[in-house]
Amino acid sequence: MTALTATAPTTRPGAVRNRILWTVQILLGLFFVLASGIPKFVAQADAVRIFDAIGFGDWFMYFTGLVEVAGGIGLLVPRFAGAAAAGLSITMVFAAATQAFVMDAPAYSVFPLVLAAVFAWLALERRESLIALRDQLSR
Repeated sequence: MTALTATAPTTRPGAVRNRILWTVQILLGLFFVLASGIPKFVAQADAVRIFDAIGFGDWFMYFTGLVEVAGGIGLLVPRFAGAAAAGLSITMVFAAATQAFVMDAPAYSVFPLVLAAVFAWLALERRESLIALRDQLSR
């Protein structure tokens, strides 16, 4: 058999999609834990300045860091991936609204809105984990 007539190995239809989803989840999970959440816990100067401008104080900075770290870790756990994506999508909508209306910088709300859309897509793709979690909690 020549290279031209050989067929490529077949894969399950969802295998490529699943790899893409996991790649996106891992990258965003690491981003939200390492680059977004932890700087809020250690009160990095930029985070303190931004949250002072918002006017909610340090408690809100720590709370936001906790939400982002929990969401980032949740993206890496198959059982919680859908719920984490849904929660982070809502968080990003609030971040965009804060940028647009509280910080008076609507141009900066584009990035959180793009992330919200990506997280909504992840939640939709991982909806079976959301359904399983809902069923488990309703018992």
